[in-house]
Amino acid sequence: MTDTFARTAAERERLALIGEMADSFKPLAQAVDEEGGFAFESAEKLRASGYTTWAVPAEYGGAGMSVYELVLYQERIAMGDPALALAIGWHMGTVADLSAKKTWSEDKLAPFLRAVAAGKLMNRAATEKGTGSPTRGGKMQTTAEPHGDGYVVRGRKTFTSLAPVLDLVVVNTTLIEGDSEGPADFLIPMDAPGVSVDPVWNMMGMRGTGSHDLVLDDVVLPAEALVYRAAAGKRAGQANPHLLHVPACYLGAARAAREEALAFAASYQPNTLDRPIIHLPHIGTLIGEIDVELAAARHFMYGVAARWERPAEDETAGIAELGAVKVVAIRTALSVADKALRIAGAHGLAQTHPLQRLFRDIRFGLSNPPMEDSVLRLYHQQALRETGQA
Repeated sequence: MTDTFARTAAERERLALIGEMADSFKPLAQAVDEEGGFAFESAEKLRASGYTTWAVPAEYGGAGMSVYELVLYQERIAMGDPALALAIGWHMGTVADLSAKKTWSEDKLAPFLRAVAAGKLMNRAATEKGTGSPTRGGKMQTTAEPHGDGYVVRGRKTFTSLAPVLDLVVVNTTLIEGDSEGPADFLIPMDAPGVSVDPVWNMMGMRGTGSHDLVLDDVVLPAEALVYRAAAGKRAGQANPHLLHVPACYLGAARAAREEALAFAASYQPNTLDRPIIHLPHIGTLIGEIDVELAAARHFMYGVAARWERPAEDETAGIAELGAVKVVAIRTALSVADKALRIAGAHGLAQTHPLQRLFRDIRFGLSNPPMEDSVLRLYHQQALRETGQA
């Protein structure tokens, strides 16, 4: 399947660089999955290449990468290592989102972006065992309280992707000041006293994301570590097109599954046949279905990404459409992985075969935001308004 979505010479050049790295990630991705470890060497290649700085605006030392480019490159990385792509996608998407929305004051945002431009890796620590997905609106159990001239933070965060290599983490907390409390974010260095990683990540899929628990044991911070305090007790609910890195990851994994299926079909020839099984009609039908599904999902994703390079006229409709891209991507990727395994048969279920790993990784997409039921609810609400039933 030829990639036709790079639009300019610069995008094609960058995509070629990313593609060469992504292809080199494949052997380690398989080993990391089997061991339940982390691809330190691959992550360092991404950092050394400068890729992790591309989401930083040019005025702060980055490349000012667009939403469209984020999707383009993240999809390609996922073809080599979906787990690493998902993990690094949280770094890239969060940096891009913070740069675009500028919810932090300039004196907080500028040094942070310059640190990322210098090679620092970051992620947002939001989820907690007791609150579930932040998109559900649960109150953060991780707390921050005034302490001397600064604050003290206490709590535990789950699903902290990239934990083995993070330098900085933005921690979502409930800030308690006297009788009042509300959401607040703190920028915390991973080497601050009281910060530790509990290596509990042991999942069926996306085993290589390094999404361990972040433990915050009486972490004392200076006042400037408070980077964002939500107005009126609520977090900003703006659309985040940079979350398109999630569907990009899973469509990249689906493309990798397609490649594995084709390689198997073109090389496997039982002694009952005079040529490889790729020539069999039912195998051809499966391949055709895979390609049609991938083409539709990818054109939808890139079309939406291109539209978000300019301001959305109707952000409410735009939020629903962004979510729809993820829903379509996951449904497509699940279908493609299933068909790829049908082509490879029992061979693809061997623990040493990449197809079974890709199948498990793709299944994990159902647990990434935005959740499918939330997206479908948005469309239901639109239908109610359209019919005057709201």
